[in-house]
Amino acid sequence: MTNRKAIVIGSGFAGLSAASFLAKEGWDVTVIEKNATPGGRARQLKENGFTFDMGPSFYWMPDVFERYFAQFDKRVSDYYTLQRLDPSYRIYWNEGYTDMPADFTALKNVFESIEPGSAEKLEKYLKGAAYKYEVGVNKLVYKPGQSLTEFMDWETISGVFKLQVFSSIKKHIHHYFKHPKLRQMMEFPVLFLGALPEDTPALYSLMNYADIKGGTWYPEGGMYAIVDGMYKLAIELGVQFQFNENVSEIVVDKSTAKKVITNKGSYDVDVVVSGADYHFTETKLLQPEFRTYTDNYWAKKIMAPSCLLYYVGLNKKLKKPVHHSLFFDVSFDEHGKEIYKQPQWPTAPLFYVSISSLTDDTVAPPGHENIVFLIPVASGLEGDTEELREKYFLQIAKRMEKHFGESILDSIVYKKSYSVTEFVNDYNSFKGNAYGLANTLLQTAIFRPSCQSKKVKNLFYTGQLTVPGPGVPPSLISGEVVAKQVIKTMR
Repeated sequence: MTNRKAIVIGSGFAGLSAASFLAKEGWDVTVIEKNATPGGRARQLKENGFTFDMGPSFYWMPDVFERYFAQFDKRVSDYYTLQRLDPSYRIYWNEGYTDMPADFTALKNVFESIEPGSAEKLEKYLKGAAYKYEVGVNKLVYKPGQSLTEFMDWETISGVFKLQVFSSIKKHIHHYFKHPKLRQMMEFPVLFLGALPEDTPALYSLMNYADIKGGTWYPEGGMYAIVDGMYKLAIELGVQFQFNENVSEIVVDKSTAKKVITNKGSYDVDVVVSGADYHFTETKLLQPEFRTYTDNYWAKKIMAPSCLLYYVGLNKKLKKPVHHSLFFDVSFDEHGKEIYKQPQWPTAPLFYVSISSLTDDTVAPPGHENIVFLIPVASGLEGDTEELREKYFLQIAKRMEKHFGESILDSIVYKKSYSVTEFVNDYNSFKGNAYGLANTLLQTAIFRPSCQSKKVKNLFYTGQLTVPGPGVPPSLISGEVVAKQVIKTMR
């Protein structure tokens, strides 16, 4: 086994995870990455003394990360230090704001102050969500989604109604909470990550459990600390990395991948795991006869959002910020429709702000603030111009100034924007998506693009367009799932 060669394309969370699991089993693994550093969408931007996480910024489901490192006889603390944030985040409304305290009793008091009787309902809601988290995260997502028989164990079948796969999370939330603020607080995780609440299975109330009970954490040094930890672990396991190298072709002969061709040479392979964008791998790296899915198949897929991001440095400290803030001071439903139903650049966007310099003094020069603004937008939009980006930036910065009660625009010393164009250029992202495929019922488990090619027997896929889905913890899981599928298939 030791001389069997695996090429992993892409070093995002899923690619790093797959590479490490294969190396642990004795495979000779090389990761080919088109960018200069590992991390994929979770890369770092360093400029003028500021350090920004370019992609994910919420650290949820700490148990998934612990489980990942434990399988290599390591701990999270061997690689980075975590701090629980309190409040977890703040939500700005048209009038005032609501903090989401880390302490559950304090959170119940917040709910009760908004809607009398809702604290007890929150307890009941989270009891069901805990069950879904236990079964969903610890059992369902670790299956490769190759056939229905994987889900035929009695616990899953008997629990299918408790899992609420066939009802929507919107209906589920509305059953418990009446006040629009509480409904939006509970719906936000699915809106930002996958689909409209009415199109998302109530199974995903497990996200509320992850948020409220699991907590929001910050790894010292930023989310890139996770990438760095996973990269170091991979190196310890003997994984080789080739950076600034572009894969141009997977050479297939008699339904078997034989070579991976790059701009710097070629690699003989026994197996290929693509952590690059699935659509890109199929349409650009394979000959047409070896593609599993048609153009029509991809055209019908419902994509999770793309993003319009701004990395901003201020030459002053803000008066009363928190680490994570959500701005729900405009119509929640309207922006949701503009992402998913009638895709267009939003009229008045919801947006999210991360100020990591509040928690971590290494990410900005002394007396300065490090801010990331994020507007979720529909995937596949055209007209991504500098003028458009500037228009939106002024719009959201002015709203933030109003809520914060202080100026921001006149203190900016660094600013860079990032959107659909860069997602396509930097990550070969299908329709410029940021998060992959939406978590609708018909895009869950066996209904997602397969983690194993149906035309090339030693080609596998990992990442957010295959199982289990979008987000950082699912990407770690995706790497493990595909590595196990490789080991099982390629014996």
